[in-house]
Amino acid sequence: MLRHTPNLLTAVFEFLAFSPMQLFRNERSMSRVRRPQSVRARDIRVALSMLAITLGSAIAAAPSMGQGAAANPAGETKQDPSSQTQTAFAPGVVTVIPPAPDPKETFDGPQTLQALINAHPEISWEKSGDHPEGKPHFDPRSRTLEEMLKQVIYRREIFCFELSFKPLRQIYLDIPRPDGKMQRKLVQYMVYRVRYRGGDLRPAVDNPDEPIFKRIESVSYQSRRFFPMFVLEDREADQQYVDQILPTAVERIAIREQITAPLHNSVDISRVKIPRTEDPNAPGVWGVATWVDVDPNIDYISVNVFGLTNAFEQDGEGDDAPYRRKALMLNFYRPGDATNQIDDRVRFGIPAFDDEKQQSYVLEKYGLDKRLDYRWVFR
Repeated sequence: MLRHTPNLLTAVFEFLAFSPMQLFRNERSMSRVRRPQSVRARDIRVALSMLAITLGSAIAAAPSMGQGAAANPAGETKQDPSSQTQTAFAPGVVTVIPPAPDPKETFDGPQTLQALINAHPEISWEKSGDHPEGKPHFDPRSRTLEEMLKQVIYRREIFCFELSFKPLRQIYLDIPRPDGKMQRKLVQYMVYRVRYRGGDLRPAVDNPDEPIFKRIESVSYQSRRFFPMFVLEDREADQQYVDQILPTAVERIAIREQITAPLHNSVDISRVKIPRTEDPNAPGVWGVATWVDVDPNIDYISVNVFGLTNAFEQDGEGDDAPYRRKALMLNFYRPGDATNQIDDRVRFGIPAFDDEKQQSYVLEKYGLDKRLDYRWVFR
C-alpha cells in the first residue's frame, strides 16, 4: 500500500482544491464571509465525508497485494489472474480465483491394459501355420488387438469452479465433545464462495490432423454440484488437518462475518445446486471450512481445496496405480505466536523480503523457487 501513497496524496490534494475545505486557506476571506458556526461545521463534515469517499475509491482502485508488482520490491509482473473485489453478501474484500481448466486434462495415456491382455491370452499373435511370422499378412502389427490395448488413450469431460475467499481467521467456540459436554476450542476458519461459470471441456469428434488435446469443445450446463474437501497444511511441521464439520460454529461465524447469504459447511454445500452464471455480481453459494486442534505456533500455512475440478492424474492401471486429484493450493502467512491468537492476522500470499537469504528460507518452506500466492497441484 505504501507504494501507492503518492497517488493517494495526489487524489487528496486534487480533492482539496475543489472542496469546501478551501475556506480554511485564508482567514481573512473566512472573516469576510461571516458564515454561522453551524454552517462552517456542516461544511467541515461534508468535506471530510467526501475526503473519505475519495480515499476509499483510490484504495479500491490500487492493485491488490500478493504476486503483483505492488507486493514485490523488484516490481515484477503479476503472475496469476486472481483479483480482489467486494461483495454485497459479506463485508470486506474477497480474493477471486478464476477457473483454470486445461485442455491436456481431458485425456490420459497412452496406457497399457495389461490386466485385459493377461485375462485373454487368445488375442496374442503367435507363430502358426497360417501366420508363420506371428503377424498379419497385410495390416501392420500395430493394428492387432494386442498392440492396440497397449496404446489406449482415455478421454473425459472436465469442469472447474470459480473460488472466492476471505483470509483465514480464528475464533474461540464451544465445541461439543463425544460425552455431550462442551469444550472451548480455538477454531480456524475460512469463508468462501463458489460460482459455476460454465465453459467445461469435453472431447470433440476426432480429427487425425490435430493433436489429441486440441480435439475438444466447450460445453455448459444449467448447474453443477460442489463436493469439497479442505486440507490445512502446516508447511513447517509437515502436518495436515482435514476440515471438520462443526454445526454450532457456522451460525457464530456467519454473525461475526456479517454474511447475509446462507452459509453452508462442507457437507451441506454438496446438496446445493450451483447455477451457471456470467454475472460478475452473482451471489454464488457461500460456505465455510473449519479446523480445530491446529498447532498454535503455525506460521507458514497452505490450504488445499479439493473438488473445484474433476481433473486427475493416474499412473498405470489397477488399484495400486498412483492416483492424484487436482487441487487449488492457497498459501498463507501468519506472523505471530501462541499468545492471543485471535489477534493475529493471517495474510494471503507469501511474504516478500529484500534479504535474499530470508526470502529463500521462506520459499523453501512452501516448496517453491519463486513467490506464488496460489497454484494448481495434483495430490
